[in-house]
Amino acid sequence: MHLTQPHTPADFAAYYQLRYQVLRQPWNQPEGSERADDDPDPATFHAMLVADDGTVVGVGRLHASGPQQGQMRYMAVHPDWQGQGIGQQLLTYLEAEARRRGLTESILHARQAAVPFYERAGYSVVAPSHTLFGTIPHFLMQKYL
Repeated sequence: MHLTQPHTPADFAAYYQLRYQVLRQPWNQPEGSERADDDPDPATFHAMLVADDGTVVGVGRLHASGPQQGQMRYMAVHPDWQGQGIGQQLLTYLEAEARRRGLTESILHARQAAVPFYERAGYSVVAPSHTLFGTIPHFLMQKYL
């Protein structure tokens, strides 16, 4: 297994497919809704964890969201690989990139079910955030790097 950034069109297709499969499809959202307008921005850092057989098993991204502040978004782990440390590896990788960029704080909007995962990684709930698709409560979380 190895952590990498998507570079080729095939890499990005697999990257976006997992984002869609985990973060949008279960709520009957249309394909394409897994993409963000700032995804192509060169300052946006995309990460994926790839199994030895080439399967993308986890994805996430980082972008600057303020002075010395980064935001983690679109964290997703393939259902067959959840609970095996994939998310933690991705988060550690993204946080290392944030530090390399001189960022000192990381924020994210976690789904309610993911709050304990992020708390174990050192994040704290700042406030309730928003409700996605009318059914998924999110919480703003923060960690000083």
